[in-house]
Formats: sequence, structure tokens, C-alpha cells
Amino acid sequence: MADYKTLHGTNIDSVSSDPSNPINGQVWYNSTSFTLKAFTSNPTGAWAAGNNMNTARRQAGAGGIQTSALVFGGYISAKTDVTESYNGTNWTEVGDLNTERSLLAGCGASNTAGLAFGGLSPATPPTIGLTESFNGTSWTEVADLNTVRRSTYGTGTNTAALLAGGYDGSAKDETELFNGTSWTELNDLNTARWVYAAAGPSTSALVFGGQPGSGVLASNESWNGTNWTEVADLNTARSNHGGLGASNTAALAFGGTDEGSAINEKWNGTAWTEVANLNTARYGVKGAGTATAGLAFSGYDTAASASTEEWNEPVEATVSFDAS
Repeated sequence: MADYKTLHGTNIDSVSSDPSNPINGQVWYNSTSFTLKAFTSNPTGAWAAGNNMNTARRQAGAGGIQTSALVFGGYISAKTDVTESYNGTNWTEVGDLNTERSLLAGCGASNTAGLAFGGLSPATPPTIGLTESFNGTSWTEVADLNTVRRSTYGTGTNTAALLAGGYDGSAKDETELFNGTSWTELNDLNTARWVYAAAGPSTSALVFGGQPGSGVLASNESWNGTNWTEVADLNTARSNHGGLGASNTAALAFGGTDEGSAINEKWNGTAWTEVANLNTARYGVKGAGTATAGLAFSGYDTAASASTEEWNEPVEATVSFDAS
């Protein structure tokens, strides 16, 4: 077997402090701590377990980023109004939604600025267009959607939100934009769908997967602020999955299907590539954040899930070797 110098061109350095910018596979001896160390990097990313939510649920609404997220509503043993805020470490219960609902859409820039819209409520008729805005403390009812719907997935912020698709007796293709005051109808999706996932802001979004009525879609559509364009399909057709991402050129699709999946795919603006799976297979899962720093939470595996997972890319670590 070749030795370290043959493989890397140098001997193992002895240094008084760890190097500030090591390369993948680099090994050194720290003479201060008397420790042999190495640096490892996984450029494709990985999911790591985070602290659980206080209330397990599926088919909730969500918004925010990896270190500042919201989850609201959803289904436990019945539709709920419970809202929780994530600070990057722990979930804390905050002000409840005014209207209990599941299968709703949500979005937001942080845990102090969220938007909840549409969904399935205990009211008659059950499918609603009601929109609520969150200010970090409480929810306030604002303008309704033009087209009531459920089984949706929102993108954007509480003052610039986008919604496309959904269900109310049939799959929907209508697209609407919220400007902080009212919803305006825009150009429709090419393929009507529900129980799909989405990513990006209101000017650069992505909608992927879902159901057109019966069956499951791999279809992926990109939004440029005016029109939807069909782009490359998911590798695995799915519905009831999670999505996250900062634009229509960088997103993740994870989980889904009625049996619960762990499959995770990354979108680079051209194609989807399978990357590291979720640790917990589930459907009805939600996401927040970007394709390099994301969050997956809630859902259903054998029961409603409180599980939280953090996605980071790349995954880097300095490791120490035990003496032998």
C-alpha cells in the first residue's frame, strides 16, 4: 500500500495550530494538543438530525430559512392552528393561526414574517382561500385568494408570495401573486397539479411533482415572473413531498409518496441529481431554506412526525485519530 507522502506529495506536517484552510484528505499533527488530525469534506451535502418540533404534524404550512423558520397548521388527529418558531436550535410555540387548517400553503422570509393561505378547514365548505399574515407574535387575517384551494405549496415572502396549482374538486392550474395587500391572477401552470412542492421567490420559482388528478407527476416547471416553462423532470415522480430553494436554479425535492420516501434530489437549473437521502422517510413533509442550507420537518411515516433535519452543503469536519 502506498504511504501518505506517495499519495499526497508531502510528509505529515507537525504544526502548533490547526491549518485555517485545509484541503479534503489533509492530515497533520498538532504539537500543542499532541493530536493527529485530518480534514474531510463531502461536497454533495448531507442531512443531520435536529431537535424535534413540540407538536408532531403533517401537511402543514411553512416558511423561513434554516436558522429562522415557521411551521403552522397541519393535521395531527384533526386539523390544527398550532404555530411553532425555529431559531436554528429549538422549536418554540408562538401565536396560533386564527383558522385551523391542513393542506395549506405557506411562505415567509423568517420566523417573524410568515404567510398562511388556502387549505382545508373544519368549516363548510371546507376548502378555503383565507390568508393570514404573521408578525412574529400573532396572525392577522388579510385578503382571500381569488381561487379557493387546498393541497398547495407556497413560495416567496409575506409581502411577495406566489401560489400555483392546488385542488378543489379537481386539480388547479391557476397562479396568483400576493403583494402584501391583495392577490392577483397571473398566467397558469402548463400542467394542473396538487400535493406538489415548490421553491424560490415570487419572481423566480419552481413547481415540481404532484398529482394531475390520478397518477403521480415528475413534471417540473420554472417561473420567470411572467410565465411557466416546462424544464427537466424529477428522476423520481412523487407527490406529498417537500421542497426548498432560493431560486428556480437551485432547489431540493425530498420525501413524498403515500408510503413515505427518503429520496432527495437536487436541481441545478438544468437537471435533477439524486443526493443524500433524508434520515427519516416521510410524506406530507415541509421545507425551508436554500439548497445549501435547508431544513426539513413534520410529515408522516408511521404516525405524524415531529422530526427535524438540517441539510448542509458541503459538509466539512476536522477529525482526530485515537492513539493505537
